[in-house]
Amino acid sequence: MVNKSDKPVVLITGASSGIGDGIARKFAKEGWRIVAVARRQERLEQLKQDLADLTEVEYLVADVTEKDAPQRAVDLALESFGRLDCLVNNAGSGSWAPPGDTTDQMIDDVLNISLKAPFRFAREALRAMQPGASILNIGSVFGLLGGLDGGIYCTAKAGMIGMSQAFAVQYGAKGIRSNVVAPGVVKTDMTAAAWDHPGFQRTNQELTPFDRDGTVDDVANTVFFLASKDGSYINGQTIALDGGWSTTKYVAPEALICERVMPE
Repeated sequence: MVNKSDKPVVLITGASSGIGDGIARKFAKEGWRIVAVARRQERLEQLKQDLADLTEVEYLVADVTEKDAPQRAVDLALESFGRLDCLVNNAGSGSWAPPGDTTDQMIDDVLNISLKAPFRFAREALRAMQPGASILNIGSVFGLLGGLDGGIYCTAKAGMIGMSQAFAVQYGAKGIRSNVVAPGVVKTDMTAAAWDHPGFQRTNQELTPFDRDGTVDDVANTVFFLASKDGSYINGQTIALDGGWSTTKYVAPEALICERVMPE
């Protein structure tokens, strides 16, 4: 039975952990109902239990690359809640390698999960969306600037920006917006090991003109703003959440005064 209500509905892929989990919790606090999609049922069940006092959550256990996953997810939103107001394409792949070391299998894997699946979910969501709805794609600053060894990852994230612009120009006149939120490296279970690595610190913290790292909450808050009425005139944009990393040539003082060790 469809649960009719005026409360808006968001569909989030990759919702069981990290950034996707944080986005789900933010929307729940703001009273949105949630359709969560991910591969790990136990994580989805835990999310539903955690949010039970805040909102209604339905979930779909699926790999976003499965052929019928977009239709099943949108059908679940319509059958459960009768509407779909926002799609958050969050699921993605973090595979990195130099282009010359990138195999065809790596190309297929990354493009399937990080570009083809978001396109297919967005295409499917259109049939349920009404004016005022939006599509939000979680990209990366490495879609704006190529990263060393980024290879197919940077390629996919740059493609996501083009995809969002294509949806924005095609459907904006119908009141359906499309934007990209492009974080720098955010500390999650997937990336936590990098934080103590000197190379990571030099290429991220020491090149960022801000006094802290980006967080999951930063991403979730920005995504919600873009989905809300407060962001209702923003369309076809890519918002970099990187503390200025991609738009400045900042170098931390400790990096400027360090002694360069020349190779022998």
